[in-house]
Amino acid sequence: MRHDDILHTIGRTPVVRLSRLAPPHVELYVKLEAFNPMGSVKDRMALAVIDDAERRGVLRPGQTVVEATSGNTGIGLAMVCARKGHPLVIVMAENFSVERRRLMRFLGARVVLTPAALKGSGMLAKARELAQVHGWFLPSQFDNEANARAHERSTAVEILDDFADAPPTHWVTGSGTGGTLLGVARTLRRHWPATQVVVCEPDNAPVLAGGIAAPPPDVDGLPASHPLFRPHLMQGWTPDFVPALVQRALDEKLVDRIVAVPGDEALQVARELARQEGILAGISGGATVAGALRLAATLPAGSRLLAMVPDTGERYLSTPLFADIAAEMDDDEWAISRSSPRARFDAPTPAAASENRPLPAPEGVAFVDAAVADARRPALMFGLRWCEFGWALRRLFERIGTPLHEIHVDDPALQRGALAGAVRAALAARTGSVTLPQLFVAGTHVGGCTDAIAAWCEGRLQPLLRRAALPFDADARVDLPSLLPAWVQPR
Repeated sequence: MRHDDILHTIGRTPVVRLSRLAPPHVELYVKLEAFNPMGSVKDRMALAVIDDAERRGVLRPGQTVVEATSGNTGIGLAMVCARKGHPLVIVMAENFSVERRRLMRFLGARVVLTPAALKGSGMLAKARELAQVHGWFLPSQFDNEANARAHERSTAVEILDDFADAPPTHWVTGSGTGGTLLGVARTLRRHWPATQVVVCEPDNAPVLAGGIAAPPPDVDGLPASHPLFRPHLMQGWTPDFVPALVQRALDEKLVDRIVAVPGDEALQVARELARQEGILAGISGGATVAGALRLAATLPAGSRLLAMVPDTGERYLSTPLFADIAAEMDDDEWAISRSSPRARFDAPTPAAASENRPLPAPEGVAFVDAAVADARRPALMFGLRWCEFGWALRRLFERIGTPLHEIHVDDPALQRGALAGAVRAALAARTGSVTLPQLFVAGTHVGGCTDAIAAWCEGRLQPLLRRAALPFDADARVDLPSLLPAWVQPR
C-alpha cells in the first residue's frame, strides 16, 4: 500500500490471539500497538493533538512544541513534528530508558531531563514552565480531550471491526495518560455495554484502587503527587498523579474493575510473550497481559479478553527487562561454537602470509607521505567510513576537544584506479600494521584505535598534540568502555 507520508500509516494495528500463554478455557487476544510507525500506541495521540491544535489555530506554523513524557509520546511527537515542521522539546524524568532519549534526539527533538526524585509531576511542571517562558505550545497530553478522541475515532473503531462477530467480554488496559482508556471505554460502553473495562496498575502504587482520592491541584493548577504513589517498573503506566483524562473515565463510571500487577510479574510475562508467542512487548505490555492472565484465571469458560500491548520491547534494552539477557555467549553457546571447527574464538586466526601482502606502489607512498606531512592536517586518521574502530577514535578526539582530520580509504574517489589498494599497502609498509584506522599526529605514527586511547591514558599523546599546537582538554574523561563498541570490550 502506498502512502503520501508516514503519518498516514498510523493505526490499523493487528489483534493476535495468544495460543500458548493463555489458559485453554478462555480466548485471550492482544492488540499490538508496536505496529504503529514509531512503535507505540502514542503515535495516534501525537498526531491527533497536533492536528487539533493546528486546526484551532493555537499552534502556529513553525512554532515549537514542548511536552512532558515518559518517552513514547515524545517519540510519536518527534515523528509528527518532524513531518509538519515544528521544533520539539521533550521534558523527561532521568529514570526513563535511555533508548527513548536517543530515539527522540535522532528524530530531531531536544530532550531536557528532570531529576527522578521530582517524579512525573516534576517533569510536567517543567514543561509548563518552559511553555510559559518561551511561548511554546504545550499539548497537555494528560488532560487534552483530543488525546481521548483519537482513540474513540481510531483504536476503538478498529476493535469494533475486529470483533464484529462476537464482542470481547473484557477489555484490559493500563491507565497511563488516560487517553486510550477514556476514548476506547466511551466507545465500547456505547456499542457493547456488557463488555467490562479493566484497568491494571502497579501493585505497589495503587493510585486508583487505594481508596484515597487524588489531592487537589496546587495553586498553579498543576496536579499534586498522590500519597500512594511509589516508583514502579512499568514505564508509561501510572504517573504519580491522577491525570484528568483518567479521572474523567472514573467519573463517567467507565471502569468496571482494577487489577493490581506486581512488577516482577510484568517482567516475566513480557519475557514469556517473547519466548512462547514470539511477541516483543515492553514492560507495560507485559504488565497488561499479566493483569489479563490474572483475570482470566477467575473467569468462566468461553470468556474473551482483549489486552492492549502499547509498545515494543526494543524500548527497554537498558531496563531491568533485559537485565538477565547477556551480550556474550553462555556455556551452552560456547559448546555449540566448539562443536564445529570454523570461525571460533578459541582457535588461532590464520596469519596472512607476508609474501602475499601487496608491495607499496609509488602512487600510494606519495599519497600517504603527502597527507602525513600536510601541516593543515596535524591530527590525521586513515580509516574506513563504516568501521566502528574509526568511530571510536573519532569519539576520543571529540571527548578531548581536538580537531581530527580523516581520510577514508573506502571513499569512491580513492577506489577508482586502484589508488585505495596502493594507499593501504603504503600504510602497511609505513606502520607495520595492515589494519585500519591508523593515527598520525604531527607526522608521528601513534597507532590504531586502542593504541591511540592507550597513548592518551598513559600521557604519550598529549606531548604530540602540544607539538602540533592542537587544543585539548587535559581533564577529559577517557576510558575504553565509553569509546569502544560493546562487541570488542575486554571479555
